[in-house]
Amino acid sequence: MSKKEAYKQKIEAELELAQAKLGKLKAQAKSSSAGARINYTEQIQKVEQKFDATKTKLKELGEASDDAWEDLKDGVESAWGALSTAIRKAAAKFKG
Repeated sequence: MSKKEAYKQKIEAELELAQAKLGKLKAQAKSSSAGARINYTEQIQKVEQKFDATKTKLKELGEASDDAWEDLKDGVESAWGALSTAIRKAAAKFKG
């Protein structure tokens, strides 16, 4: 397995975990009061945007040649970092 493919699989696994956390947040939002649900929905939308951006960057990386994928790795890392931060912030707001 190439380094590119191993890296791609690692990020895909992390995205699956993020998807599960997002599902948990959505479930919490559904069971909350109407006022809180609005705030939670906004948080969830921010996370979904970051999730989509990360998937897009990962797709670009997957389509890149074996020589060029390293150049795209920073973009994937940045998108993943933003997604991770958004999930943490949303989870903290749900607890608070």
